[in-house]
Amino acid sequence: MTVVQALAAYLVAAGLLTLTPGLDTALILRTAAVEGPRRAAFAALGIIGGCLVWGAAVALGLGALLAASKIAFTVLKWAGAAYLVWLGLNLILKPRDRFDLPEGQASAGGDLAWMRRGLLTNLLNPKVGVFYISFLPQFLPLGVAPAPFIFLLAVIHAVLGLAWSACLIGATRPIAGALKRAAVVRWLDRLTGGVFLGFGVRLALERR
Repeated sequence: MTVVQALAAYLVAAGLLTLTPGLDTALILRTAAVEGPRRAAFAALGIIGGCLVWGAAVALGLGALLAASKIAFTVLKWAGAAYLVWLGLNLILKPRDRFDLPEGQASAGGDLAWMRRGLLTNLLNPKVGVFYISFLPQFLPLGVAPAPFIFLLAVIHAVLGLAWSACLIGATRPIAGALKRAAVVRWLDRLTGGVFLGFGVRLALERR
């Protein structure tokens, strides 16, 4: 797999991942609806900052392991493949019927407080780190330094997240309304599950 092929495949997968609603989406939508677009934008910046922190940590740790150890690559490959297949099957077989937007809390502090809230929401969610560990290495082309390339993938995910956050804030009511439709939520979950399952199988068959 060349660098161009790896980036093209990653853009598709990361784009779908970005569109799938989760805790970060809920925080942005709710903040935009209750606190206004400015504070939602700061919350989004905090979330993006959290993604970059996770990305840097994973890139540094995995970069050293993948460069030094064939055993580490094999263990990580199988663990990541199993995790992605498990995620994919769960999303396909047990898609959600609804995506509940949590109730917002009373305003506390200024804009930076909302950035901090977004940052902590992301950093305190270990699923982000686990997912990065299992997902990012499979897009690593042969002959490329692991750490910088993995961090580049995290940066791309952050940029996609920033663009999607802007769309969420700009169209809070229509998007929130769509995410309340059971058919939309089930479709997103099953589509994402199919992508995760496919990449999990691909990762299991990948050779260094």
